[in-house]
Amino acid sequence: MRIGLLTDGGYPYATGESRLWCDRLVRGLPQHEFDLFALSRSADQERQGWVRLPDRVGRVRTAPMWTREEDARSPRRTGRFATGLGRSYGRRDRRRFTAHVTALVGAVCAGVETEPGAGGADTRPASARFTDGLYGLAELARDGGGLRDALRSEASVRIVQAACRAPGTGRTVHGATVPDYLAFVAELERALRPLSLDWYEEDGLGGVDLCHAASGGTAALPGLLAKRFFGVPLLVTEHGVPLRAHYLAAPEAPLGAPVRAMLANFHGLLAAEVYRQAAIVTPGNTHVRRWQERFGAHRDKLRTVYPGMEAERFGDVGEGDDAGGPGTLVWIGRIEPAKDLIALLHAFAEVRRAEPDARLRIFGAPVPGAEGETYLAHCRALAAQLFPDEAMDAHTVGDNPVTFEEIGGPEVPDLAEAYAAGGVVILSSVVEGFPISLVEAMFCGRATVSTDVGAVVEVVGGTGVVVPPRNPRALADACVALLRDPERRARLGAAARARALELFTVEQNLAAFRDIYLDLAGHAPARWATPVDPRDPAGPPRPFATPPEAHVLGATRPGPVATRAPAGAGRVPSWAIGATGVCAGARGAGDGDA
Repeated sequence: MRIGLLTDGGYPYATGESRLWCDRLVRGLPQHEFDLFALSRSADQERQGWVRLPDRVGRVRTAPMWTREEDARSPRRTGRFATGLGRSYGRRDRRRFTAHVTALVGAVCAGVETEPGAGGADTRPASARFTDGLYGLAELARDGGGLRDALRSEASVRIVQAACRAPGTGRTVHGATVPDYLAFVAELERALRPLSLDWYEEDGLGGVDLCHAASGGTAALPGLLAKRFFGVPLLVTEHGVPLRAHYLAAPEAPLGAPVRAMLANFHGLLAAEVYRQAAIVTPGNTHVRRWQERFGAHRDKLRTVYPGMEAERFGDVGEGDDAGGPGTLVWIGRIEPAKDLIALLHAFAEVRRAEPDARLRIFGAPVPGAEGETYLAHCRALAAQLFPDEAMDAHTVGDNPVTFEEIGGPEVPDLAEAYAAGGVVILSSVVEGFPISLVEAMFCGRATVSTDVGAVVEVVGGTGVVVPPRNPRALADACVALLRDPERRARLGAAARARALELFTVEQNLAAFRDIYLDLAGHAPARWATPVDPRDPAGPPRPFATPPEAHVLGATRPGPVATRAPAGAGRVPSWAIGATGVCAGARGAGDGDA
């Protein structure tokens, strides 16, 4: 099969989310070919370049989502945006544009759960208006040369203004002002930028057998259009919950409350359409799955596939190897407010009262930016206040029981050594998706104490201690209990390693997607993208070009011409022949619902 892998801010760039997972997927399934369609998120990401791609990667087409102007200096960018400047819209196209934007923006301003007809004369539900507007704009972009300038026009601003003031809109959206209209129009143009790409051709997404979106939202938007224009089935994988971030956008964000509300509605409606059109949706854990079901993903389409991790890099760490001593607690991760190191330090103060010899080693670097550096400085100051240097007398320097370290130094050269530095690994987060550090600790055979957030309970199972978040006393009590019971630590560590090896390895992840690809291929056989050669109507053999149902007794291979069957053979089933004699299978007309 030829897979169109759709990414947003990740693979094949050297930085970004899902980069390692995508690379392992491409390298681990050598029986398939991959074309990459990547959206970049920053100029810095593009400057750092790509990872080394395997030979089975064919075409790579990229496009920026971070700037309005094309960066012509990037020699690798092959995806181009059409701006709509090639010709001006005629009266008919202007009417089409106005109607589609009005439908889409009206649905967004009305909200995800608005009753039909609440926003005005249009009595259709918001989801129907949204999809009509979205696909209408996509067809207009294909026919008219793009949407970028049109979406940023004064006409779009006036449409947003009218939609915000329409009856039935929420109080927050109704209170939008002119700066909010302008900001939302700019954000809407950026979100709909994939509609104006030149990827929707026979040598682009029209030539793949399957679109696999490495995340939902904007990354899946090209997959929706490939399904719309060419009938290509769509597979969506989500390891996190980006939709949750839109709903919980910080109040201090630069965008105003009306803009954040409209963007949350937009992404909610887009997610619902992605889940409806996808043939299969693979959440990375049950926490993500619950969000997908909340926004309309049908349970029959959902298959939980845990992200695979390399167990071999942690294989040398023994369950009883406590390089820092059995009384050492270890925390590993990115230093940011969501990890709640403040609660961890207060909890460790309680641990020290019960176990005076206990130590806490914090491994990690702050997230880039001023916020990360400020938070790290605050944590260091709190540690110095809670644990003043312990000295034997007034002339010697004491040793603080809390240390802040980065992996890569002489004492801790790699990640595995960091986990081996203590007997108990702690996760103190208040917000967490799939806890990667927890899985790594389990591979190392470590007993863990974690807060009950995200997918923590699902990952740990019964192999670790889970406590409520933002509760330093509960966190301290769990740590003290494990420090005082080495046999229990050993049992939990051994059970954790066994669970991780069963559920969270690269091998199980690749096996799951290998089965999913074959399942989708069986239900959606590839078609002939190019015209049939009259001298050789059968053409060269193509994998998965024949529906499995064609191999019935008395029937022949349904070639591209119905008269291919020899005399005396059974007739080619009508469902195997499209209107033009091309093998249609499950990718013919009426393929709106996967």
